[in-house]
Amino acid sequence: MGELAALTTALCWSLNSIQFTLAGQRVGSQVVNRSRLLLAVLFLSLTHWLMYGQVWPLQAEPFRWGWLGLSGIIGLILGDSSLFQSFLLIGPRRAMLLMTLVPVISTLLAWGWFGETLQPVEIGAVLLTIGGIAWVIAEKPPPSESRPASWEGEDRRRTLLGVLLGLGGALGQALGLVIAKHGLSGDFPALSATLIRMVIAAGVLWLLTLARGQGRATWRALVDVKALLSIVGGSLAGPFIGVWLSMVAVQHAPVGIASTLMALSPILVIPLEHWVLRKSVSPRAVAGTVVALVGAGMILMA
Repeated sequence: MGELAALTTALCWSLNSIQFTLAGQRVGSQVVNRSRLLLAVLFLSLTHWLMYGQVWPLQAEPFRWGWLGLSGIIGLILGDSSLFQSFLLIGPRRAMLLMTLVPVISTLLAWGWFGETLQPVEIGAVLLTIGGIAWVIAEKPPPSESRPASWEGEDRRRTLLGVLLGLGGALGQALGLVIAKHGLSGDFPALSATLIRMVIAAGVLWLLTLARGQGRATWRALVDVKALLSIVGGSLAGPFIGVWLSMVAVQHAPVGIASTLMALSPILVIPLEHWVLRKSVSPRAVAGTVVALVGAGMILMA
């Protein structure tokens, strides 16, 4: 169950990345980031009310609010913010290459925290999957997709900062998953856990937004109907269904296995980019996708 949830999470994140890309091109990534968390809280609250008769998980103990809230801050705010800034400094392909370290980091953290260990065949499958993902992402983009000329002269300091932020994004995502697993102990409902994470993350992010006086500009940007529809669609696929399933995944499968399958999203987004954004797909991307999916299949059958 956990492995299937993780694989479906990767698919959801692939879908939401396309939607958020389309929205971000119209209103900017910061508006998308703030809006997606609020919409996710709305969707999760309604679903929680329909399933449990409560808008909020009132039965949750204080320690769960603490661990899950900390997980949301680290994973959804600090980790994502570091990753987005890394995109700007070293480009999305190199930043995503660093994110392939998430399964490795999460496996080590889960081993140290929970004593989780993987069988040799599972370790081999994880490495095969990560290798396929890294091979695809590390491919040099075609000239039409290259970075702006103004980025070509980046100095070592800029590159180093981008790499450190990319590693920070990977660490934030991995640490967020491991901490969330601690808050999920005792078969706590994954939906309730997701809602807690999202409420805390949205609350902290919007407090910072209002403190900076950026709240009104964010709301004004949402009058763009096409952008708003893309944000709603992306929020349904990602912060709502995707993050919910990610909690199911780490609750019912080893964190290293779950994070490896969730790391397939850059692979699964390739056909979506081709169909929706009209980007070309190279033979190397196809071959790397096959390798990564073979590794994922080995994980599911292990």
